[in-house]
Amino acid sequence: MTMATLSIIVLAALLAATLIPGFDLGLGALAAAFLLGLAAGVPTNDVTGFFPADFFVLIVGVTALFAVAQLNGTLDWLLDVLLRAAGGRLVLIALAPFAIGAVLTAAGTLPAAATAIVSPIALGFAARYRISPMLAAVLGVTGIISGLLSPLAVYGVTARSLSGKLGIDLPGSAPVTFLAGGLVAGLVVCAGCLVVGRFTGGIPRGRASVPATPLGSSTTDPAGPASGTADLDPAPSATSGDAASSGGASSGGASSTATVTVAPTAAATHSSGSGTRAFTLACMAAVVALSVGFDMNVGYLGLTAALVLQLAFRLPLGAIVSRIPWNVVLLIGGLLTYVGLMQHLGAFKQISELLGVAGSPLLSLLVLCYVAGITSFAASSIAVFATVMPLLPPLVAAGVSPVGGVLAVALASVLVDLNPLGITGGLILGAAEPSARARLFRQLLVYGLISIVVAPVLAWAAFGWW
Repeated sequence: MTMATLSIIVLAALLAATLIPGFDLGLGALAAAFLLGLAAGVPTNDVTGFFPADFFVLIVGVTALFAVAQLNGTLDWLLDVLLRAAGGRLVLIALAPFAIGAVLTAAGTLPAAATAIVSPIALGFAARYRISPMLAAVLGVTGIISGLLSPLAVYGVTARSLSGKLGIDLPGSAPVTFLAGGLVAGLVVCAGCLVVGRFTGGIPRGRASVPATPLGSSTTDPAGPASGTADLDPAPSATSGDAASSGGASSGGASSTATVTVAPTAAATHSSGSGTRAFTLACMAAVVALSVGFDMNVGYLGLTAALVLQLAFRLPLGAIVSRIPWNVVLLIGGLLTYVGLMQHLGAFKQISELLGVAGSPLLSLLVLCYVAGITSFAASSIAVFATVMPLLPPLVAAGVSPVGGVLAVALASVLVDLNPLGITGGLILGAAEPSARARLFRQLLVYGLISIVVAPVLAWAAFGWW
C-alpha cells in the first residue's frame, strides 16, 4: 500500500469519526498529519508548512470585525431595519430570516454564526405567527446559503484562494459570478418554499401589527447559539408585562394582527448611537471596497478595522477575542494541513483517476458533486469543500468550466446542510420550542436525506456549464 492510498484511508476514517460524540476533526487532522508525515518520511517542518496561515488571518479578521459590530450595537440596528421592513405582512415576516441570513453571510459572517442569529428569529416568527417551523428553518438557512459565495464570505474567499493555489484560472468576473450563482440557487429554493407554504398553509394569510419598539434582541455570541433572544410565548392571554419580565413577547394568537414586544439585547455592551453606527458602517464599507475593488486581503483589512473600532469605542478586547470561533479556525487549519500533506503525497491525483469517467469530464464533475454532498451531510461543509477542491483541476483541464465547476461543487456541499446531524440542524433544533422539536427533527432528517439525492445533481445541472 502506497502512502497516498494510506492518506486517503485515514481521511475517510477522520470523516467517519465525526459521528463519534466529542471527536474534534481539527485536532484529529493535525495529529494524523504528524503521524502520516513520520510514516512517509516528510519532515515535521514541511508538514507545518502546509498550515493555511492565510485562512487563519481571514477567519480571525472577518469575525473580529463582526464581533465589534455586534458589541457596539451596529449589528442590532441592522437587524432592526430588516425586521421592521417587513411592515406586518406575514409573507415578508417569513422572508425576514432569509434576507437577514443572506446579508450576514454576504458581509462575511461565518455560517455557524449566522445560523445562531437567524435560527431564533426564524423559529420565533414561526411560533408567533403560526408559520411552519420547518418552512421557517428552510427559509433562514437558504438565505445563509445565498450569501455564502460573496466576495467577503468564507466560501467565496476560499473558492478564489484555493482556485489560485490549485492552478484553476478564474476570470476577473468570478467573484460576481459566484455571488450571483449563490443568490440564484437561494432564490429558487425560497420561491419553492413560498409556493409550498401558501398551498399547505405553512404561511398564514393576513397581516400582523408592526412592533411599536425596535427589535434586535436576537443576536448573541456569533460562535454559539443565541442565548439573549426573546422567548416568544404563543399564549394569547399573556400580557406585555409578563412578556417583558420573561424576555418574551405578547401575542394575539393566530389572528390577522399581533403585537410583539422584545426585551433589549444583552449582546451589545455599548449603546449604538448614530455616530457609532455611521463610523462602524463606514469601516465595514471600506473593507468591502478595498477587498473587492483593490484586491486587498480581507482578513488583514478586517483585523485593522476591528482594531480601529475597538480603540475608538474602548470596547473590551477580551469580549472581541472570545467571539472569534477558534473551533472553526482549528477545524479548517487542521484539515487543510492534512490535505496539503495528501497533495504532497499524490493522493488527489490517485483519487481523480479513480473518480474519472472516461471521455466525460462533466459526468466526472457530477460524481464529484455527489462526493461533496454525501460527505457534507454529517461533516463540516467548508471542510469538505476544501477537501474536494483539489480534485477539480484535472476536470477543468479536460474542459469543465472553471467557474461552473467551483460553483457546482460549492453548492453541492452546502445545500445538504439543513439536517439534524450537523451544527446547522443542532442550532435550529435548539431555537425551536420544546414541543416542536421531535417533529422538526424528523422533518429535518427527511429533508436532509432528500437533499443528498437531489441537491448535487441540481447544482451540477444548473452551474456545471457556467
